[in-house]
Amino acid sequence: MTVHSVSSAGPLHGLRVVEMGQLIAGPFCGQLLGDLGADVIKIEPPGAGDPMRRWGRGDPPVWWEVIARNKRSVSIDLRRPEGQELARRLIMTADVLIENFRPGTLEKWDLAPEKLRTGNPRLIVARLSGYGQDGPYAQRTGFGLVGEAMGGLRHIVGSPDRPPSRVGISIGDSLCGTYTALGILAAVTERQCSGRGQVIDSSLYESVLQVMESLVADYSVHGIVRERSGAILPGIAPSNGYPCRDGQYLIGANQDAVFARLCAAMDQPELARDPRFGDHVARGRHQAELDELISAWTRGHTVGEIDELMVSHRVPGGRSYTAREMVSDPHFAARQSIVTLDHPKLGPIMMQNVAPRFSRTPAVVRRLAPAHPGEHNQEILGELLRLPDDRIAALQETGVI
Repeated sequence: MTVHSVSSAGPLHGLRVVEMGQLIAGPFCGQLLGDLGADVIKIEPPGAGDPMRRWGRGDPPVWWEVIARNKRSVSIDLRRPEGQELARRLIMTADVLIENFRPGTLEKWDLAPEKLRTGNPRLIVARLSGYGQDGPYAQRTGFGLVGEAMGGLRHIVGSPDRPPSRVGISIGDSLCGTYTALGILAAVTERQCSGRGQVIDSSLYESVLQVMESLVADYSVHGIVRERSGAILPGIAPSNGYPCRDGQYLIGANQDAVFARLCAAMDQPELARDPRFGDHVARGRHQAELDELISAWTRGHTVGEIDELMVSHRVPGGRSYTAREMVSDPHFAARQSIVTLDHPKLGPIMMQNVAPRFSRTPAVVRRLAPAHPGEHNQEILGELLRLPDDRIAALQETGVI
């Protein structure tokens, strides 16, 4: 399919966002808002643009095509006074500014949020950084891995007999972008009552901390320090991947009624009445023993056979998907979870569709990622800011854009 027309609306249609910064956290926040219908104008450095254009695997890499979709690009050198003035004028037209520079950078460029909001009181400024805008670590350089470590995630990921591992995606950056988008939507809602914008201070480490469940509370009340547990969640059983004759199958049956249905599927209904496995707490205490019993059963079957049994007995379970399985799965196809876009240079390119779904204001991929930095200079600087052509030409000649 081709991308939808620029006029295709989503629930955030009419919201203008200026995205500053680069790499992952801020741009992912911009992607989420753009996917939901916002007009996202991305400011890139003239020339090379955002380094994300060159990140990823394959030649050419295609990560940019995902994180920069539904955006327009304007190239502005923010380190020069003329570029800062252009950015200021653009921000005056916006509802939201996203920036993920080191704290103090906007102030150094004379783009401090309090000054911007003097000229645009409704402006919402979302600031993403490693450690937040204040505190003793604020000026430290913070990438996603640091946030994942400080937020507690790295320490508990991996096998107990090995050093801390990592999730295979930039989860700290993505969480920070997601929580920032949530904060922006909350601020937009509040603005409808107050008529005023505000500053959102979002940090990588606190975004990771938000998904750490009861990790801090466990320590506070019981002195428990969570450690790496490999493929299991300690005390949650059965919930694991189990070996079959031709692969592995994941089963989650830790709730009592579901566990009874799993036992029936295994043709071992007596396990549900066994004192070792009769309730959630008992199964957690005998987790390793229960996993061995289930593994002994799954080893005698194929993945397909186990899948049929889990479906027929209403037990949550499934294969572990790679991209290969995703693009050929009938459920993905029926829900259009994967969208195929026609790219002028790459040809058909498949990527995740917009989520979640909206019944009345569907959100769609409206435009491809900008092909080069400043692709939309003319329409943004000329049409939106009403700069005359000779002024745009002069800015380009001097390298400001």
